[in-house]
Amino acid sequence: MVSMAGRTVREEQVSATRELILTAAERLFAERGVLAVSNRQVSEAAGQGNNAAVGYHFGTKADLVRAIARKHHTRVEEIRARLLAGVGDSADVRDWVDCLVRPVPEHLAALGSPTWFARFCAQVMTDPVLQQIMVEESMASPSLPVIVEGLRRCLPELPADVRAERAEMARHLIVHMSADRERALAENTPTPRASWYDAATGLGDVVVAMWTAPVTPASGS
Repeated sequence: MVSMAGRTVREEQVSATRELILTAAERLFAERGVLAVSNRQVSEAAGQGNNAAVGYHFGTKADLVRAIARKHHTRVEEIRARLLAGVGDSADVRDWVDCLVRPVPEHLAALGSPTWFARFCAQVMTDPVLQQIMVEESMASPSLPVIVEGLRRCLPELPADVRAERAEMARHLIVHMSADRERALAENTPTPRASWYDAATGLGDVVVAMWTAPVTPASGS
C-alpha cells in the first residue's frame, strides 16, 4: 500500500518509530546523561516492545547521538544562514557574534516548551568521543566558516592562539548558558530574561565583550 506522499505504510511506520526513538533518547540523554542511559531504556521510553529497536533503527549509541544532533543542526543551519545573509561584509563584531549566538535559542523558541536539545548538547560535550560527533556535525555547516572568517576580519590584531581560546570559550558559553535556561524553564524556575530572544541578546553582549577584551601579554614577554 502506498500513501498520498508516495511512501508505503511500512516506510511511514519506520519513520514514525525512528522519530519516537529520537525524541525519547534526546529527553533521557538530556535529563540523565548519555552514559547513564541504555539502549533498552530508550526503547522502553519510546514505547517499543522490542528492546533492540535502537540498534535496529540506528546502530550504536554514537550513531543515535549523531542522528539527534543532525536532526536539530539542519534547522539551526537554516537560521544561521538567514542571519548570515543579512550581515553582508559588516565590520561590526556584534553582527558576526549574533550569527553564532542566536540560531540555537531561536530554534529552541520555535520548538516550544519543553525542549531538551540544549541540555542534550551540554551532556554530550562532556564526553570526549561523543563531543567529536557534535564538532563534526557543527563543522559540516556551510555558514560557520564564513562567520569565523568574518570575526577574524573584525579582529585582525588577535593572535591565533588567543582567537582559538576565545572561540572555545564562546562555544562553552553558548552551549551551557542555553542548557541552564532550558533546565530552568523545565523546572519552572525564574530566569533572568523573559524570552529566548532576550536571553540570546544578553549572551551576545557577553560574547562580544569576550572577543573584544584586551589581550594581556604572557608573563615574561
